[in-house]
Amino acid sequence: MSATSGRGTGEASAGRWRIVAAAHESSVPQVRHAVRDLLREQGLGGPDYQDVTDGLLLIVSELVTNAVTHAALLSPQVTTEVAIRDGQIRVAVEDGHPYRPKAVQSDHAQTGGRGLMLVKSIALEAGGACDVERTGDGGKVIWASLPLPLPPPAGHHEPATSPGPRSP
Repeated sequence: MSATSGRGTGEASAGRWRIVAAAHESSVPQVRHAVRDLLREQGLGGPDYQDVTDGLLLIVSELVTNAVTHAALLSPQVTTEVAIRDGQIRVAVEDGHPYRPKAVQSDHAQTGGRGLMLVKSIALEAGGACDVERTGDGGKVIWASLPLPLPPPAGHHEPATSPGPRSP
């Protein structure tokens, strides 16, 4: 797995990082951990961002799993891009397979097939968006964006919680 990031390895543009991984099952947790580490490096790992981080990491897991499961024959690599700008965080997973998946309700007896529906639900519930687009070389990019919560004002501190009454 290789990553292009802001750590001196050739960031494509400010606020945008790419993670390239082999289309193998073992790449799913590797990409998820790389995105988690990136979010922490960008200051998005604290409690103010917990819901966004959790949702985004689930989205990454689902999209990379789908690419590895359904596109590996035609796409030996999967590229994950994370972009942060204008109060949004966007994650996109690109593969070289032309099949364009659709979010469909699965039969309850099936054990799979709900990943894209889950991704869309997380994005929409957070006030974001999700879509599938074709690439110039015949593959596809599935992306989801989530709004970032505003950080607390400078100097704002959470009220301290009292440990309870003290004994004399």
